[in-house]
Amino acid sequence: MKFATWNVNSIRQRQDLVLQWLEREQPDLLGLQEIKCTEDQFPADVFRKAGYESVVVGQKSYNGVAILSRVPFTLTHRTLPGWECDPPQARYVEVRTGALTFGNLYLPNGNSGGDAGYANKLAFMAALAQHARALLRAGTDFVLAGDYNVCPTDEDLAPGALPPDDALVRPASRAAFRTLLWLGLTDALRALHPVGRFYTFWDYQAGAWQRDSGLRIDHALLSPRLAERLVSAVPDREERNMKQPSDHVPLIVTLRDGAA
Repeated sequence: MKFATWNVNSIRQRQDLVLQWLEREQPDLLGLQEIKCTEDQFPADVFRKAGYESVVVGQKSYNGVAILSRVPFTLTHRTLPGWECDPPQARYVEVRTGALTFGNLYLPNGNSGGDAGYANKLAFMAALAQHARALLRAGTDFVLAGDYNVCPTDEDLAPGALPPDDALVRPASRAAFRTLLWLGLTDALRALHPVGRFYTFWDYQAGAWQRDSGLRIDHALLSPRLAERLVSAVPDREERNMKQPSDHVPLIVTLRDGAA
């Protein structure tokens, strides 16, 4: 099984890039974040013609998540259990395919909205940990993949890319990410590449891509049995070099065949 997560920064602007990528990579599942459109605006028919059904949790102009799948699935959640935000924000969608549960998330950045904005980020992470606990107790094989807006360690960002008080690197953000790992989840990329700089995001400003001043903020966390099937996990850096790219690239994960 192959799945991927990709913050596309507007699906209507990147539709052709996503179609080309799907044709080339042929993932079973693709989680999209920051689609920036409502459900009726999402190009579901276009992806259906390419062999992918979709489930969309949209929002006008901001946020928004979707899952594209070429395998049968059942929708399990359109919001993250235990997390509420006023006004509502479209940041989580989850499906089940076979024995696999696939959660796609777009975690709040935390740098806007002052203390309340950062508290919202931590509240989302706390709810995510609680949901992971519930899935683990139920013996579910699952993936929690998406744009986490957290650089877990200093090695996950280029030197000088962010100030130390940025919400993506603040101690509480990193502690919340570690909580997910301490529950027993596996960071797919770091399980195979424990050291080294692997980025999934490069800002549009200040020549960040040209200078390779990037961040690793897109992650795939695997439940224990899925981690045993892990074959590969790699960011598709070439997508950042495309014409009018997203500022994120896909993170592609491959698992050995199993019950899922």
